[in-house]
This record gives sequence, structure tokens and C-alpha cells, in this order.
Amino acid sequence: MGGFLSLPVLYALLSGVAVGGGLALLIIALRGLPAKSAHERAKASRRSAELGRFISRRGSLSAGAGLVALLLTRWAVAGLAVAVLVFFWDRLFGGAAEERLAMRRVEALAAWTESLRDTIAGAVGLEQAIPASARAAAPVLRPHLDALVDRLGARTPLPDALQHLADEIDDASADIIIAALILNARLRGPGLREVLGALAKSAREEVDMRQRVMAQRASTRRSVQIVVGVSVAFVLGLSIFNRDFVKPYGTPVGQLVLACVCGLFALGFWWLRKLSSIETPDRFLTWDEPAVRFAQPRPEHETREARADHGAEVPGR
Repeated sequence: MGGFLSLPVLYALLSGVAVGGGLALLIIALRGLPAKSAHERAKASRRSAELGRFISRRGSLSAGAGLVALLLTRWAVAGLAVAVLVFFWDRLFGGAAEERLAMRRVEALAAWTESLRDTIAGAVGLEQAIPASARAAAPVLRPHLDALVDRLGARTPLPDALQHLADEIDDASADIIIAALILNARLRGPGLREVLGALAKSAREEVDMRQRVMAQRASTRRSVQIVVGVSVAFVLGLSIFNRDFVKPYGTPVGQLVLACVCGLFALGFWWLRKLSSIETPDRFLTWDEPAVRFAQPRPEHETREARADHGAEVPGR
């Protein structure tokens, strides 16, 4: 194995990876990437901002952990792997806080929908019911509803303001409720109370389902964390207390093998993370351009004047 994976072969493999990556980037540059909608661009900008805050919090911690691993093992690959592991720990082995936040958001939507239904029951219009129901909303939903009330106070049309609310909440469950409100705001049809009651009941059932799934997958998430902790502790223990056993990993070829092993572990961790996560449906209430507004009918006297002007121009032709 040492004769096969010599330094020239290692350099040839790295050169092949570099050339393949360059060709892939060249093809992407020539063909281009598909255009993203306005919602996708806004979502990407929010993710970039979250990534910036995430880097500022976790960057120094991951760099320190990688430096400690490098000093203990004297392996560059081990230091880099530990730094990446610490940096993405929440994304790979967390997720419980994110799922709890999603459940609180859906539960808050159900409570707000019920409050809106009860407010409308008092013969109050939708424009007046929304500010009244926003005052008693849950804290996780209150900032978005306050922004909705501010838009309504700034004379933003109700369908457009509701569309902005859906984009801010960014949840498929909220899209169903807000779509019903947009349809009622445009058509002004009856039966909104019954629809809101049914949607609130559906949201409550979704919260119960997510709680059951989260309880079942908590053991899987804990197993992933135990496997990762034992694996990292075993490798670091061998490199510190039995260096003769792991001495071959100190060579360039050994570092390449260690990088492949770390890649396999990373792939397994990612797969276990996928098993312990809840797949939510994609949103459907998105828009690429500003909403189309219906043309308002012109007054009757302006219509008669336009017809008279049009009829006066015809004989002159």
C-alpha cells in the first residue's frame, strides 16, 4: 500500500481533483445558473446574514478546538476535522431547538387564527380584526403581526400586507392560513369563520403530530451524539497515549487515509442527522413580482367624456 500510494501518486490525485473542479466551475460559468425568484433571493440573503452571525459566534471556538487537536495529535487533518465538527455541531447534531421553535410558531398560528375567528364573530371586518387579534398574539408571532398592522396603517392593500406576512413567517402552515385570508380580502365571501376554525384545528393536529415525531426521534439524536463523542474521544486517546499504534497516520499517505476516514464519518453523521430531522412541506404562497392589482372602474362621467372624445376624433380621420 505504501508503494502504491506514494507521494507522486498523491500529487497526481490532488491534481486530478483540482482539474476536475476547475472544469466544473468552467461549465457553470459558461452555462450559468437558473435565475432565482424574489422570494428565493430574500431567503438567501437572510441565510447569509444568519451564517455571518453564526461564524462570528462559533468561529473562534472552532479555531481553538482545532488548534488544541493539532497540538495533541500533530495531524493537520485531525485539527481541521475537529474544527469543522465544532463549527457545525449545532447543524449536525442539534436541531431540537429549531424543531421546538417551529412547533411554537405553528401553535401560535393556531391561537392567532382562533382569536381572529372569535373577533370576526363580533361582526367586525377583517381589517379591524387583525389589529385587535395581534395584541394577544404569542411572542414568537407578535413581531410579524406588529409589522402587518404597521403596513395596514400605512395604507398598504390588505392582500399585499398579508403576502409580506407570509414571507416573513416563512412556514408552509402559515401559507394555508394566510391564503384563506387573502382570498377573503379579495372576494369578500362568507364562511371565513368556519374556514379559520378548521385551519386552527388542523394546526393543532400538526403540533401534536410534530411532538410525537420529535419524541420518537429524540433517541436517534442522542445516539448520534454518543457515537460522535466516543469516536472523537477514541481517536484523540490513541493519538495521545499510544502514538506508536497510530504512527502511520503521521505520513502524507496516512493523512490522506485519515482524510478519507473523516469524510466517511462526516457522511454518516449527515445521514444520521437526516434521519433525526422532520421533513416539512415546501411553501406555495410565494411571489416573484409585485402582486397584480385589479383595475378600478372609472367614473361614469369620465367614461362618457372619453367616448365623446373618441367619437369626435373619428370623423377627422
